[in-house]
Amino acid sequence: MFNKLFGKFSKDVGIDLGTATTLVYVKEKGIIINEPSVVAVNQKTGQVLAIGVEAKRMIGRTPAHITATRPLKEGVISDFEVTEQMLRYFIHKIHKDSFSLFPRPRIIIGIPSEITEVEKKAVKDAALSAGAREVYLVEEAMAAAIGARLPVQEAVGNMIVDIGGGTTDIAVISLGGIVASQTLKIAGDKLNQDIINYAHDELKIVLGERTAEDLKITIGSAYELDEILETTVRGRDLTTGLPKEITVNSDQIREALYASNESIITAIKETIEQTPPELISDLMNRGLVLVGGGSMLRGIDKLIKEKTKVPVKIIDDPLTAVARGAGIILEDLDKLRSVLVQMDYGEVPK
Repeated sequence: MFNKLFGKFSKDVGIDLGTATTLVYVKEKGIIINEPSVVAVNQKTGQVLAIGVEAKRMIGRTPAHITATRPLKEGVISDFEVTEQMLRYFIHKIHKDSFSLFPRPRIIIGIPSEITEVEKKAVKDAALSAGAREVYLVEEAMAAAIGARLPVQEAVGNMIVDIGGGTTDIAVISLGGIVASQTLKIAGDKLNQDIINYAHDELKIVLGERTAEDLKITIGSAYELDEILETTVRGRDLTTGLPKEITVNSDQIREALYASNESIITAIKETIEQTPPELISDLMNRGLVLVGGGSMLRGIDKLIKEKTKVPVKIIDDPLTAVARGAGIILEDLDKLRSVLVQMDYGEVPK
């Protein structure tokens, strides 16, 4: 009874609970939160010190007893309690200007396509414990396709490739269901690590994760560029242990990312091979749609088109596709209920 009462004063939300970034869509308002999925915790007291943007600033700069970590790894929850705290923080943040003292929203959360029942339950339980009155799950590929305004409920083949922070989700969708799919644990975080490894092995310099990500964004590419890009980078010299500044170019970063990009393309090919012949012609006509932060890597669309012979399109604002899709489902839940992974919900355990 209290859940229903508090629910009247709560704002229903769609959440893209990403490994790198969490986006929150509020019904009838749109996306109002876009923050890193990072939480800073005092290990001595267990107290959460910061969440989101403020916590990300602390990465690599904290004393030993404070850790700034991501509670999700490769698209799934690795730290239940911290994930619950993070979700609670976002729920209260969107209700801070309302009259609700105990917000009990309905929540739709995007999850990777190939995760276990235990991992699905962990996401649902974390949201319930954080204050949700109902929790619905939707596969991220499906949510991204809906966010990209693809006709997922029609009898045509739609192919979506979502290159996120922890996972790459690939799916062929028709008639409101996923016909063929694959989840690859190679995405933005792995590309950052590739740059760190390359710098260590080839350039003899130690880089931090944030520096590697900046390099990827500034000069990273998947396909040969018309003009070579260059930038300077600072790190620790492997030989002397002292600070060192070197110049790095886009060809070097492309070489660092080569193996991971090839793995993504192989997974796309395998998913196409699993697709029924009737839908293959749709893919050739309609092409595949790229979303997620990884789709912004220079030339990734050209590389995929060259290797798969399928037209490739990157949507506008690819970073928000999953959150927008969750929001569209939220706005018309009765019509789109069939695309949800599960529709049961329960009370928060007493």
